[in-house]
Amino acid sequence: MLRIHVSGVDLSRVRMATRPDAMWETVLSFHRLRDRRGSTVFGKWRKESRNRLNGETRLLSAIVPPRGYFPDFLTPSEGAAEPYGLDAGMEALRDTPVDRIRGEIGLLSGNGTPARRPSGVQTSGALAEALVEGRTEPLGRLISTLRAYHRAAVEPYWPHIRASVEADRAVRGRALLDGGADELLATLPPMIRWRAPVLEADYPVDRDLRLDGRGLLLQPSFFCRGTPVVYRDPRLPPVLVYPVTHPGAPVFAEPGPWLGRLVGHTRSAVLRSIDSGCTTSELARRTGVSLASASQHACVLREAGLVRTLRHGSSVLHTLTPLGAALLRGGAPLPVP
Repeated sequence: MLRIHVSGVDLSRVRMATRPDAMWETVLSFHRLRDRRGSTVFGKWRKESRNRLNGETRLLSAIVPPRGYFPDFLTPSEGAAEPYGLDAGMEALRDTPVDRIRGEIGLLSGNGTPARRPSGVQTSGALAEALVEGRTEPLGRLISTLRAYHRAAVEPYWPHIRASVEADRAVRGRALLDGGADELLATLPPMIRWRAPVLEADYPVDRDLRLDGRGLLLQPSFFCRGTPVVYRDPRLPPVLVYPVTHPGAPVFAEPGPWLGRLVGHTRSAVLRSIDSGCTTSELARRTGVSLASASQHACVLREAGLVRTLRHGSSVLHTLTPLGAALLRGGAPLPVP
């Protein structure tokens, strides 16, 4: 279990990330790529991504194991920078001190030193060994590999990733407005429990993290699954990466025949009203229809792949998907970095 100790000062400094973090999504997606679970959500993505990859998996495997610890330096805080974060994150990765790289990669083997490989043999373990030795070329190779992997497995799906994170932010933002930071922490996914002054979470090892007045950044993640993630080094800025709630239908499914039902001024008004996120009762009030009618319209939009719906306490919150946002903007696609 993970126990995050939150003082009164820390509680006032709890904040939500404003966007997906490109570095966290890249590394965590590599976990999902090798995990057979969650086929409903990730099955189509896995198949498409594997078809685009060209050796990146073999090289990254030595640095990012299938589960458990991976080096903190792979996910610098610059990955959440505006507007996308990948370039800033990669530059921060390039500037990582050699001593830190050596120490964090050493933790992968549990004894401070990666296993030795025969000289000249190009294996995934050889990359880890070369990084520990502090040479410049292996770090550049790691960055190039991460970029290539990101282009194949993350970048094509960024609008979906962003829409999922924004939907989660809408739910958490509503909780913050309704009840402050206490309510925000209490509405995090079920594997995280707010028992003031401690935020408890399911975690693969027993650990205590003391914020010591630094506050906590809450980072929703599309590719995080099962348990949240924190930095291993307690001296780094505290961040809690947690999984967004995925709908029951495949996230990357193509729009079905429901799209043909989207006609008429009322449903267009419903779509516009959902643009900034709203509950069903707010939707009914904004569009001047009954609660039952608003619920039905939202259901059709959801089945058409235009709306996401997440539960917020006793109500539900509707937000737009990338397709819904594009349709609302006259067919213009959402910008993809």
